Amino acid sequence: MAVTDAPPTHPELDQALRDLRAGADRWAALPVPDRAQVFREVFDAVAGVAREWAETAARAKNIPDGSVLAGEEWMSGPYVALESSAAYARAYEAMARGRSPVDGLPMRAAPGGRTAVRVLPRTAQEWVLFHGFSAEAWLPPGVSPEQVRREAGLDAGTVGTSGGVGLVLGAGNISSIAPLDAFYELVAAGRTSLVKLNPTFAGLLGVYEKALAPLIRIGAVRVVNGDGAVGAYLTGHDDVDKVHITGSRATHDTIVWGRGDEAARRRAEHDPRLAVPITSELGGVSPIIVVPGRWSDADLRFQAEHVATMRLHNAGHNCIAGQMVVLSADWPQKDAFLAELRRAFERLPAREPWYPGSADRIRDAVAAHAGAETINGRVLLESTGDDPACDTEYFAPVLAWRQLPGAGAEFLRAAVSFANERLEGTLGANVVVDPAARKAMGAAFDEALADLRYGTIGVNAWTAVGFNLAGATWGAFPGNTLEDVGSGIGVVHNGHLLAGPERTVVTGPFREFPRSVAGGEFSLFPKPPWFAGARTAATTGERLTRYAAAPSWSRLVAVLAPAFRA
Repeated sequence: MAVTDAPPTHPELDQALRDLRAGADRWAALPVPDRAQVFREVFDAVAGVAREWAETAARAKNIPDGSVLAGEEWMSGPYVALESSAAYARAYEAMARGRSPVDGLPMRAAPGGRTAVRVLPRTAQEWVLFHGFSAEAWLPPGVSPEQVRREAGLDAGTVGTSGGVGLVLGAGNISSIAPLDAFYELVAAGRTSLVKLNPTFAGLLGVYEKALAPLIRIGAVRVVNGDGAVGAYLTGHDDVDKVHITGSRATHDTIVWGRGDEAARRRAEHDPRLAVPITSELGGVSPIIVVPGRWSDADLRFQAEHVATMRLHNAGHNCIAGQMVVLSADWPQKDAFLAELRRAFERLPAREPWYPGSADRIRDAVAAHAGAETINGRVLLESTGDDPACDTEYFAPVLAWRQLPGAGAEFLRAAVSFANERLEGTLGANVVVDPAARKAMGAAFDEALADLRYGTIGVNAWTAVGFNLAGATWGAFPGNTLEDVGSGIGVVHNGHLLAGPERTVVTGPFREFPRSVAGGEFSLFPKPPWFAGARTAATTGERLTRYAAAPSWSRLVAVLAPAFRA
């Protein structure tokens, strides 16, 4: 069937699934070099529609023409899709040459008998573009480097075996999520996908049709609009072999268990209503652990904007948005930092929440927390550690803070325990620490990271950076079940096709250039273009996407020029 703007009828959905079944057989027979070529064609298709993609996503979020906020849509939309399709093409090309997708990547021993695979920087240009940043994918304890190399590739190099047909229930907040989920299903499992868009992104259907045209043409992907009724029809369809959802835990549990009395009965009987496997990415309450140190006034301002960005990006409608700031009650600069955080909320551009239900969630947060402050349309509140801010992903511009006793490693251990044991979900955790404080803790800092049970950890870098890195893994910390799904089951992205990854750790500089160099850090990275107050975000985001479409040193310089004026 052709992709159209209208919600499909049941017969049209039935036909789409039959087409995808035939497409799965064609993909199974396709030689590995030809699969690489398909993803090179997807790369070209995304590049060709990049501007339309970014502008259409901006309109879906009520971003005015010419706004710096458009930079978010370039960086989290076509840029990520370009990086992802290129990464999968490289993985296929490596396997076609008889190599592992991780060949050439440095590995080291990480705490707890783990192997860490460095996925950023990968090339000299990445070293310049992300100067001062690094990222590693950690494997579980006991996995050796040799095992990592041997098992990387998953089912991507398997020819002759069909992975069947999957249903991808797309998220409605970040425009690259649904395409990337379909990519991973096809590459990692040889599974074709019917992608049902969230209604918030109904207007993007035509863009996706163009961007995914090489996959649609061979029957590997179909994209449709539709409401909950369409989703319900598809999750119960006999021709769907597997479901993947990016969304809320409530939606996941409705699909798996049903509602009300039915759900209670099925849980008690361990009898899910969903008859096929399901993987998921479901968000949660992400901590921002601020390790006490001796900070300058500029440090306080910069990191306050950093923390505010973790909450305010995309108007707060991110599954990876920071929600709980964990501070030391014994930090002499705690009150100064909170004052800077309030000022950041006040000075950063006001933005109306656009995601459905936001106003209700904001009202609920204020009503549930005595003393909650409303600042420029954003909410800042103090958590007792036993209130809804610990359990409820507000998905809106609501930021909580909690204080715990201690300093140094003692505080960090307490903060890790609080995050692990009290906060809902395990998708991502952020740690802000100045170089001197980290050095003083020595091995205790790395051990604390290993104890932090989250799928992505950002050290002086918002965990969303990990989302944007094609070589990083993305998903909840392993161990969730259908009965207690938390932030979800399984991973996506994973451009090097690691088998059974545990987490990704992204590390960035504590200070922006030139203060970074003055403070002893080897980083030339300016104020990050994803910061909520970055004045050149739109230009930088567009040029970054143009660079990703045709990497060259001259285009890299063109990215850096506006970035240094942020």
